[in-house]
Amino acid sequence: MSRVRWGVLGAANIAVRQVIPAIRLSRHGEVTALASRDATRARTVAAELGVPTACGSYDELLARADVDAVYIPLPNHLHVPWSIRALEAGKHVLCEKPIALNATEARTLLDASRAHPRLKVMEAFMYRFHPQWVRVQELVHEGAIGTLQAVESRFTYLNDDPANVRNIAAMGGGALMDVGCYGISVARLMFDDEPVRVLAHMDYDPRFGTDRLTSAVLDFGGGTTATFTCATQLEPSQHAEIVGTDGRIEVEIPFNAPSDRPRRVRVQRGAWIEDIVLETCNQFTLQADAFAQAVRTDGPVPTPLADGVANMGVIDAVVESAQAGSWVGVATPVSG
Repeated sequence: MSRVRWGVLGAANIAVRQVIPAIRLSRHGEVTALASRDATRARTVAAELGVPTACGSYDELLARADVDAVYIPLPNHLHVPWSIRALEAGKHVLCEKPIALNATEARTLLDASRAHPRLKVMEAFMYRFHPQWVRVQELVHEGAIGTLQAVESRFTYLNDDPANVRNIAAMGGGALMDVGCYGISVARLMFDDEPVRVLAHMDYDPRFGTDRLTSAVLDFGGGTTATFTCATQLEPSQHAEIVGTDGRIEVEIPFNAPSDRPRRVRVQRGAWIEDIVLETCNQFTLQADAFAQAVRTDGPVPTPLADGVANMGVIDAVVESAQAGSWVGVATPVSG
């Protein structure tokens, strides 16, 4: 396979503004079809983005022979059902985060994927492919800040539109699911481990029934912790800091890194400060190419689906802790 032919299920903003343009810039992929339940919208968006085929239903797209892989940016409650439908149609799947509504549903997808061992499935945490995080991982592993002790992150924005899927509880809306999943993911990435317990607080919007602010402490054992705050009704902000016994690393824009200018990672040890400048790049393009390479070479995806199941397990524990008002243990992740 020279290039992976992508189909996109839905015309969500992230697909239209970020992922489809990013795939068009990639070395190993091209978008051949886009589907929407609104056929007129499908035709309009496809024409605007130069996508050859517009489909009036998701099933129509999945039936196409000129689609090798699908990208799924649908609302959260549709992630697992349509990922499984795509696998059953013989398509590789790159599905937006969070991979599911809960860990049980995520395990259902993992089980379904095992019935199709040649097909690739991955949760789309695009930030992991940005060179800034590749460099941060290297610095931590090299001992640049001593022994890693704490990870702190924040991701907030302001959206109180009742019609927006992020504010609809039945669709898996809320701050934790939308952006808190990043705080959990980056902590697990940095420690290369799973937390043993969590302590959380969630503030719910009485109109929507979704959490508008969530904060949590993740205990990784041995005195190491991660903390994160996420919100849907605060000033837009994001930040991440990785703290060790001998220094710290600050990541300015950790998750939605802009693609039009270089990024900076600051390393500080006492009075000594070094700013590491990373090249301008599009993390969505890097993600698409990494996934496409796994498809083209029949190799493993960069982030196995079991990682998505584990992330959902921590999300479940955060919700349970907030409801109980106490520490809650995290279930042992599944393997494979």
